[in-house]
Amino acid sequence: MASGVVFGGERLRRARYAVAAVFCVHGAVTGSFATRVPWIQDHAGVSAGQLGLALAFPALGASVAMPLAGAISHRFGARTALRGLLALWTMSLTLPSLAPNIYGLCGALFVYGATAGMSDVAMNALGVEVENRLDKSIMSGLHGMWSVGALLGSAAGTVAAHLGGDARLHHLVAALVLTALGALFCQGVLDLRSTPDEEPPPRFALPPKSALVIGAIGFCGVFAEGASLDWSAVYLRDELGTSAGLAAASTTAFALTMAVARLVGDRIVDRFGAVRTVRVGGVAATAGGLLVVVAPHPAAALAGFGLLGLGVAVVVPLAFAAAGRSGPNPSQAIAGVATITYTSGLIAPSAIGGIADATSLTVSFGLVTLLAFGLVLGAGVLRGKSRERAETPAVDTAAPGARN
Repeated sequence: MASGVVFGGERLRRARYAVAAVFCVHGAVTGSFATRVPWIQDHAGVSAGQLGLALAFPALGASVAMPLAGAISHRFGARTALRGLLALWTMSLTLPSLAPNIYGLCGALFVYGATAGMSDVAMNALGVEVENRLDKSIMSGLHGMWSVGALLGSAAGTVAAHLGGDARLHHLVAALVLTALGALFCQGVLDLRSTPDEEPPPRFALPPKSALVIGAIGFCGVFAEGASLDWSAVYLRDELGTSAGLAAASTTAFALTMAVARLVGDRIVDRFGAVRTVRVGGVAATAGGLLVVVAPHPAAALAGFGLLGLGVAVVVPLAFAAAGRSGPNPSQAIAGVATITYTSGLIAPSAIGGIADATSLTVSFGLVTLLAFGLVLGAGVLRGKSRERAETPAVDTAAPGARN
């Protein structure tokens, strides 16, 4: 670490709030995009099947580009890297709505996913660093702020769609606003820089073994998350014969319990530890999955999806935190875990659909239940290096004018 300004408690708290705001901006881009997918589909003139293919490209782009984040942060410093990568992500929001056909849409979504993944790794690495220096859990709350941002972005997008607004104009305005906010908030994050003799990380590298093990837990959590978000409403409609409104409520129940659990999760983690928190969460998610599978009434299924959201909420934040403490290169480890979780999110919806076609949605959610139980069995891998207070004051290099 380069020598520089000693970071006191007040500066660390400001850095925590700054990175939380960055998470919120990142989530707002996702929410802004998701609400205008129907407009984008119509504008590009693609079928439902073609849209499904195109929507796989963000995860492909993220998986390819995420390993680059560590090298970029090493070369330019954490603050400058995050500022640039976040700006690329927020401005990439404008690309999908400009696509004239399926080929343009796939290319736009590949870039959209690549910039999302790199900025995701950069902000999570900074979040882990702040967490380690504060010596208390903050990652769950940071991901909760991402959920808040997604809700804000989707709310604005819903209004724009309701008014019949052109998504190109909507996304341009949103991108400009979010880019400006992102640049402002990035001023407050830690400005970590590598020492001159520190060897740069490779531009592309396979995830370290520690990331593969931790990523397996993230895979289980994200698979249950993706399956529930995409298929819960269909499950209630097709398996239990509910109305469209009540079916949609299942998705709301899942998303709401997950967002609330993330916002309060840090207190629970600080009191009980990551392993016990994820293990108890796994029990709740397993119970929720079982309730969904055997539900004789929609109310029971709604409760089941709520328990699933509650149970898997903190899995990804704690997996990223554990990855950041698992070796000498936090960005590389976080990129490895993120790649695995992104892959899980990519295959979960199609896997659930494939199993449902061959058998039934009930059997599909039986698989979700088994993976939720995997959290109970595998939570111990999150018991990485404990957060230790440094014997010497933590330092960083502050950009001119960044000191408060």
